[in-house]
Amino acid sequence: MAQKKDISITVELDEDNIPTAIDWDATDMEGQGIAKCRAMLLSMWDHEKQDTLRLDLWTKEMKIDEMKIFFHQTLVTMADTLETATEEEKMAEDMRDFTAYFADKMEIKE
Repeated sequence: MAQKKDISITVELDEDNIPTAIDWDATDMEGQGIAKCRAMLLSMWDHEKQDTLRLDLWTKEMKIDEMKIFFHQTLVTMADTLETATEEEKMAEDMRDFTAYFADKMEIKE
C-alpha cells in the first residue's frame, strides 16, 4: 500500500497582501510542531506543460543578509540535488563553483 504524507503551508498576509508570517508543517515532522520561517522558494514541475510552477515568498522581517545566505544555501542544495537526480557530476561541480563565486560576491562567510 502506498504511503501518503501531507505538507501544509500557512501564510499570513497584511492588508497589502504582503506576507507577515510563514508557517509549515509535515506529517513526518512528528514532535516538532509547526515550523516558522521568513522565506520560502517552492518549485513544482508540471510534466504536461513542461514548465516549472513557482511560489517565492518572504516576510517583511526577512533581512537582506539573511536572503543572501538563503539563496546561497538553496543554490548549494540545488547542485547536490542535480547530481543525485541526474548523475551529472560535472555540471553539479560547476554549480558548486558558481555558489563559491556567489558567496564571495555577496560577502557570505561559508
